[in-house]
Amino acid sequence: MGSGLSEGLFGRLKDATGGEWRAYTRHDFVRQLGAGTLPEASFRHYLIQDYLFLIHFARAYALAVYKSDTLADMRQAGASLSAILDLEMGLHVQFCAGWGLDEAAMATAPEATGTLAYTRFVLERGMAGDLLDLHVALAPCIVGYAEIAAELMADPATRLDGNPYRAWIEMYAGDEYRAVASAEIAQLDSLSARRGGEARFADLVKTFTTASRLEAGFWEMGLRLLP
Repeated sequence: MGSGLSEGLFGRLKDATGGEWRAYTRHDFVRQLGAGTLPEASFRHYLIQDYLFLIHFARAYALAVYKSDTLADMRQAGASLSAILDLEMGLHVQFCAGWGLDEAAMATAPEATGTLAYTRFVLERGMAGDLLDLHVALAPCIVGYAEIAAELMADPATRLDGNPYRAWIEMYAGDEYRAVASAEIAQLDSLSARRGGEARFADLVKTFTTASRLEAGFWEMGLRLLP
């Protein structure tokens, strides 16, 4: 897609995944969200697991601070960590309350296999690799949600009027979240230029492809109510 979400290293990585990226961004969970036909139980299951997911994403950004070797990178990672802990978690809890979900209950819910798979993969890539490896593992989630929402908004099959998931779609299609995605794309390019990304491209594709496949598994977890 255009408008800046297919540029630079991110765009090249996305193109290199082929079917894995499309299986993630055009998953049945996403299509049913757009049509407003996704079972409410599936969306609630997803919201609970997304709450647990965010906790591990905060850990990933804490790891990014440690892995940074410039003050600018530390500030970028620290700002993302703060945004998750101080803003996004609160907004998510508020959003979940509208679906009858209590934070205490979500916090004690068991992690589904799909949640474990992707979050631990991201942390492993960050611990075993460097800051570029970590951001490549994070990017399918961060930028992918912006692309998914933008595609839903542009799709004539998407129903907004009376769609119980309209707020979710509009949140990730909005300018605020799009700015987050654009910043991640810029950070990938910056890290690639400084950390020999071209020579490492084949390995980065493997990380990005696996992360995309695990993101599709996260949708499947929600759709099928998988434990």
